[in-house]
Formats: sequence, C-alpha cells, structure tokens
Amino acid sequence: MVDLHSHILPGVDDGARSLEESVEIAIAAARDGTKVMAATPHVRGDFPTAVATMERLVLELKEALREKGVELRILGGAEIAISSLKALDADELRRFGLGGNPHYLLVEFPYSGWPLSLEAEIWNLGERGITPVLAHPERNPEVQFDPSMVAPFVAAGALVQLTAASLDGRLGRRNKRTAHRLVAAGCAHLIASDAHWPGLRRAGLSSAAAAVGDPRLANWLVHEVPTAIIENSPIPIHPPARSGSLLSRWFSC
Repeated sequence: MVDLHSHILPGVDDGARSLEESVEIAIAAARDGTKVMAATPHVRGDFPTAVATMERLVLELKEALREKGVELRILGGAEIAISSLKALDADELRRFGLGGNPHYLLVEFPYSGWPLSLEAEIWNLGERGITPVLAHPERNPEVQFDPSMVAPFVAAGALVQLTAASLDGRLGRRNKRTAHRLVAAGCAHLIASDAHWPGLRRAGLSSAAAAVGDPRLANWLVHEVPTAIIENSPIPIHPPARSGSLLSRWFSC
C-alpha cells in the first residue's frame, strides 16, 4: 500500500514531535503493509514549513529508518492550505510536489466554511499543469451536508483523498458516512492515513481498505492511484461500480 498523506516529519507541525516518534509511526505503517509513505507537513499560517526544511527532514528520517532496518520508503511533499498557495513561488510548488511529483499538490481542504478563493485556486493550479489532490473533504461540514459539492472539483480534474480513519469509523459517524458516499459516487481517488502520532489517526491503511467493502476498488484507492502519482503515470481507470449500490444513486462524479 502507498500512503500519500502523513505528518511523520519531526517537530515541524502538529504531527511527530521527535525523530523517535517519527520512527515509531514508520514502524507501525510498515507492519500494517504500507510500503511507501509521503511526508506531507502542513504549510499554513500556524505551521509555515519551508521547503528546505521538509527536504532536510526527509533525508534525516530516511537515514534513521535505514539504521533501524525499517523497510518503508519515504518521499517528500506537503499539505498546503488554500491561503498559502499564493505565497509559494513556482520552484517551491515544484519541490513540494506530492510524493516527489511536481505535477501534483496535496491541498488542505478546509475543516469548516467554504473559502471564496477555493474554486479559483483549484482552477489556477490546473492552469499551471498541477493536479490538486484535495485532502479529507469528507471532514468539512458543508460537504457532509451535501457531498455532491465535491463533484465540480473532480470534473475539473482534481483528485480527492480520504482519511483512513474516516472510512473505518474512528473519526465518527458523519465522517464515515460522507467518506463512503464519496467512494460510492466515484468522487474519491485515494486513501491516506494522515498519520500524526500513534493514536487515533495512526499509520496504516488496511482497516480502511477493508471498510471499502470491495477489494478491487480498495486496491485502486490504496495502491494503484497513489502509485501512479509517484511514478507520474496515467491515473488508472476507476473500477466498475458494484451493481445495485444505493449510495451511488445519490450523485456521481
């Protein structure tokens, strides 16, 4: 499995507090079957992570995992707030590319409200040849009320990343229900742990993959699509929807 959203880098945001804790998260991910993990620290007002800091810490973590014998490939990236996109120049955006791919950016979907600049910023990234990967929209109250609000972004070329703990129920009923509606409607493209620490949003994707209820679709979400991103290959075709799904009738992407 490939996990393209984590806060595994130490001391830069609200994730791992030390290199030792970073290693602990990596060990948990590897034990669960994750082979590749992108380190995606926050880039926003309260955590203005510099691209050089991300790159340095990725190298340090790789060395620490090598010394410990932990078989987990660590890649770079960032989770960039909508409000921080304009402050980054072209080189910074490229170096923050998701999983090392400058053609993809992980964009933090707001936890509440609907920023007036949201649509424009997503459109601007597409115009620059960058595919936005929207992080955890299922946790936004407006999307929970009407998940079809995500559909126009997908139609415009954005990808949607769901949090593993939403799908398997660890983040509550509303998050779970919305995540499953997005999956059923074809409005989700990858699952990631969003791991911050060994706890509620722990590393690992296996329980969320099982919660999808369709092994072929689960493999597409946790392996095929994220692998295509890091390898810069075409996004594979979405598996056929399971017949008779009531959820899929509500809306579609």
